Amino acid sequence: MKTKRQITLATIGVALAFLFGCNSDSKEEVFYMIAANVQLPYWQTAANGFKRAASQHQVTAKVVGPNSYDPLGELDALQQAVRAHPAGILISVADAGILQREVDVAVQSGIPVITMDSDAAATRRLYFIGTNNVEAGRLGGSRLIDKLGNKGNVAVFTIPGQPNLEDRLRGLKEGMSFQPGIKVTDIIDIKGEAATAFDKAQQLIAQTGAKKIDAFVCLEAISGKPVADAIKRANAHDREVLAWDADPGTLDAIKDGTIDATIAQKPYTMGYFGLTMLYNVSQHKPDQLNKDFRSDFYSPVPVFIDTGTTLLDRGNVDLFLSATAAASEK
Repeated sequence: MKTKRQITLATIGVALAFLFGCNSDSKEEVFYMIAANVQLPYWQTAANGFKRAASQHQVTAKVVGPNSYDPLGELDALQQAVRAHPAGILISVADAGILQREVDVAVQSGIPVITMDSDAAATRRLYFIGTNNVEAGRLGGSRLIDKLGNKGNVAVFTIPGQPNLEDRLRGLKEGMSFQPGIKVTDIIDIKGEAATAFDKAQQLIAQTGAKKIDAFVCLEAISGKPVADAIKRANAHDREVLAWDADPGTLDAIKDGTIDATIAQKPYTMGYFGLTMLYNVSQHKPDQLNKDFRSDFYSPVPVFIDTGTTLLDRGNVDLFLSATAAASEK
């Protein structure tokens, strides 16, 4: 009996050691999310999703990146993450020309990389999670036609060279193409700075006659509020403003009528799903990471996961805010 009891206790001990050993190993797994600008509410929401998924999988989440739009700063954050050799990296590529080489270095080092929000399609990242930016741009173009009718001059605020913004601009032009009288007359590089967006908006609002700007389109989160502020200061409420994302200042301007609408993405979903997918890959790594899965008919991963968008205006912004408040209490 004593021998059986000793065997039983030993068996339980091995089982417990295995159980807690697995949890310990899982806790030691570290995943990085590299954001384009950690100070923006958009990226803080994405980080919340990333961390929520990490807690569910009992792994460690680290969110890093520059405090303003700074592709070289993001490159430095990526290089530091690669040196730490984490279990996976989720990254938004602010400038593919600057970041794509280091993305490939990470993959060649055996680190799974998934892009989010802004892609680097020419790299060996596994796939992209985010918005169908061309389609979202078309949605914006269709909204402008509804608001402007058959003619109007449009100024676009963007950051040239950022892949997701280039796709949005292309989609916007395609959406507007059904009404040739509506044209993009000015493309403003805000250089990632709200102050630049405000100053340029003030200059454009002052134009009259054939050069009058009838609509302002903000293709990224930074410029929505400063453009709205410039509209208010000039009392130019005859102009239409279409924004992007759901920053608090943008939503406030929708409520007071300065901004007509914004195209809200789902950064929480991008972060949450990104961590979950990286965790799955870390548990079941493909035989080869450094390959082009897009051309593989038997690829274990997709090319693109569309997290969707919602067009917010005065008709549904309060519902969105209520849902956001309820989610933050969980």
